[in-house]
Amino acid sequence: MGEQSKLSLRHCCLILFSVLTISSTTAFDYGDALMKSLLYFESQRSGRLPYNQRVTWRDHSGLTDGLEQGVDLVGGYYDAGDHVKFGLPMAFTVTMLSWSVIEYRDQIADAGELEHALEAIKWGTDYFIKAHTSPNVLWAEVGDGDTDHYCWQRPEDMTTSRQAYKIDEKNPGSDLAGETAAAMAAASIVFKKTNPHYSHLLLHHAQELFEFGDKYRGKYDGSIGVVKSYYASVSGFMDELLWAALWLHEATDKEDYYLKYVINKAHCFGGIGWAISEFSWDVKYAGVQVLASMLLEKAKHEHEGHVLKQYRSKAEYYLCSCLNKNNATSDNVERTPGGLLYIRQWNNMQYVSTATFLLTVYSDFLRNSNQHLRCPTGTIDPEEILSFAKSQVDYMLGSNPMNMSYLVGYGSKYPIRVHHRGASIVSYRENKGFIGCTQGYDYWYSRVEPNPNVLVGALVGGPDCGDNFMDQRDNYMQTEACTYNTAPLVGVFARLLQLEENLEVELVASY
Repeated sequence: MGEQSKLSLRHCCLILFSVLTISSTTAFDYGDALMKSLLYFESQRSGRLPYNQRVTWRDHSGLTDGLEQGVDLVGGYYDAGDHVKFGLPMAFTVTMLSWSVIEYRDQIADAGELEHALEAIKWGTDYFIKAHTSPNVLWAEVGDGDTDHYCWQRPEDMTTSRQAYKIDEKNPGSDLAGETAAAMAAASIVFKKTNPHYSHLLLHHAQELFEFGDKYRGKYDGSIGVVKSYYASVSGFMDELLWAALWLHEATDKEDYYLKYVINKAHCFGGIGWAISEFSWDVKYAGVQVLASMLLEKAKHEHEGHVLKQYRSKAEYYLCSCLNKNNATSDNVERTPGGLLYIRQWNNMQYVSTATFLLTVYSDFLRNSNQHLRCPTGTIDPEEILSFAKSQVDYMLGSNPMNMSYLVGYGSKYPIRVHHRGASIVSYRENKGFIGCTQGYDYWYSRVEPNPNVLVGALVGGPDCGDNFMDQRDNYMQTEACTYNTAPLVGVFARLLQLEENLEVELVASY
């Protein structure tokens, strides 16, 4: 090789090295974020922990759940920093974990995290199978928020009430039945090839629960009063019934009955009437509208296509509102000065993670179908949508005015006083000495020191409308994390990891 050629090759290598170095200092490690996000669900497990439990500061808890009522309700997830098992947010968490795997299974597998994702889903669905004790009975909650909040204990020491509450024909809860049906239907799709028997069992439960919820209609918080202060169903149950029907349509290989339900109930159930700018454990309309609009291309007749177009119009309103592309300011989601979507002060990050998921999924849908998003201010290409979704994730991971990662355990600076009973008290495995109900408040709650256990992968409530964040244990609006905050990020992290890897391949190829 001539001297000139060697110099040219060396020059190219140096450029490539500097590009990759710059890229690595400004880019985020989405693979690490993905791994940590799935680890978080192991911190939230209730019941008898398995031999392969990776979060070693946790131990068995809630082993007599359901005993007083003569039913086995051991297992499932604690929703946040407390120890009540709330059915509605738990089911939504599992639906979103399942949707993440349905959309990004290959990407999660490429990152080596598919097994952990499936375990996270199954930990929830195993519990739902137990909780659905007969066709028209679903156990909705174990424990109650009032007595639980009076105590600050590790789950392993629980002395609070483990009263269990159910919905049935006389005490309906169509929203809870609908969301649990959606979770089991979505999970049945996830397990269809790898565990067909389990998949079939989940689908059977999903169909029964949907039928129960549809036949005996009512809000679950009307039947179970203790839930009202914690997870009241503000949006009612119509969004959950539409949501469940769409997931059952997917899980039953496009069975006409469920799609007809979504079409026929579109107007009277608000599916094409509500223009919504949030998607959450309570309000499912945006998710319904996005799922329904993705069926438009396969509409079988004119009326079906006409209704699905209306669903799509509402889905686009939601997406455009997140992208700040609707005409009126009031029709767009507010943003903090640092650029974070801002819905409300209490646990705002839950709305950011769900929005980011819908934007990511829809950008891929548009790319694959060679379409653009139509907003009042103009058309948006799929790359721009994904780029905005990435900006929200990057904010969460540290690209923000506080230079703080709001995903606990990720990066060099993250919340160290998370509002979480188990994480804030010395591990049961280290010290099995009993910690009483108020002892935790006396010795652990008000400590200024960091939590003794890091709640890895938890997405906390996050900053206020001015990008400010106070890392204090009693600041639960900002420092408490919930399972439904992290669940949508599993799919998004996997997608962004793929995006980064493709970019690096292109960079290498270009040099």
